[in-house]
Amino acid sequence: MKTVSLVLGSGGARGLAHIGVIHWLEENGYEIRSISGCSIGSLIGGVYGAGKLDEFETWVRALTKLDILALLDISWSRSGLVQGDKIINTLVDLIGDQTIEDLPIPFTAVAADISSEKEVWINSGRLFDAIRASISLPLFFTPFEHKGIKLIDGGVLNPVPIAPTFSDDTDMTIAVNLGGPLESIRTAENKEKTRTNGLETCQEKISDFIKDFQQKIGIKTGQLDLGVYDIANQSFDAMQSTIARQKLAAYPPDHEITIARNACGTLEFDRADEMIALGYQKAQECFA
Repeated sequence: MKTVSLVLGSGGARGLAHIGVIHWLEENGYEIRSISGCSIGSLIGGVYGAGKLDEFETWVRALTKLDILALLDISWSRSGLVQGDKIINTLVDLIGDQTIEDLPIPFTAVAADISSEKEVWINSGRLFDAIRASISLPLFFTPFEHKGIKLIDGGVLNPVPIAPTFSDDTDMTIAVNLGGPLESIRTAENKEKTRTNGLETCQEKISDFIKDFQQKIGIKTGQLDLGVYDIANQSFDAMQSTIARQKLAAYPPDHEITIARNACGTLEFDRADEMIALGYQKAQECFA
C-alpha cells in the first residue's frame, strides 16, 4: 500500500474529474493520507475526507441544468452574482455539518485574502466554511468572511496548492491540475457546439436573473451580460493555468495528473459522468 498526499486543483466543474482520480487510486493500492484542495478541489477533497464521496457522487451524477439553476441564489450586490447559501446548505444536508478537526485525515482548503495578496490555509473549524471561502470565484460568488477577513477563490494565487503537504510523511505527492493545455481544436469545437446547444435554456434563465440583477443595482441593460462572465471565466482559467505551471515547476509533485482546461465549462456540473470518467482515465494514463 503506497501512501499519498493528494493535491486537488481548482477549475469549476472540471473538478468532478477529481472523483475519478480518487476512485482509480483507491482501486490500485494507494492510500490517501492527506488532502490539500483549492476551490472545487477543496469541495471534493473535503467531501472525501468526511467519508461521503459516494453520496456526493450519486447526487452530482443526477444533477440537471435546471437543478443547477435552482441552487443559484442571486446576491443582489456588486461583489458577486451568487450568494452561495443554497449550495452550501444543500451540501451540509447531504454530507453533514462537520469540523475539519474531526476528519479522519488532515485536510487543508486554500483561499485567498486578496487585500493582503496572501494565501490563507484553512485546516481547522467548520468544514463548509472552509469550502465556501475556497470556492469564492471572483465576480460569480460573493466573497466569504472568515475570522474577519474577506476571502475569495484560492485559485487566484495558487490553483494547485502543493505547499500544505510539504510536512506530510507519505510515500508520494500526487497533484491534479485542471488547467492543462487546451485540447485539439477539432475536439474543442465539437465540445463547444454540444455545450452551447445544451445550455441554451440554462443561459436564457440566467440572463433573466442578470436582467433583474442589473435593474436592482442600477446597471443599464447591455452593460452586463453572460458574455462578460464568459470572458471573465476564460481569463481566470488562463491566469490559473499560467500560475499553476509556475508553481508546479518550482515545487514539482511526484506525479501530476492533468485535465485540459477546456474539458468542460465552469458551471457544467450536469456533465458529471463524463468528467468522472475522464479523471479515472487520466489517472490510469499517468501511472501506466
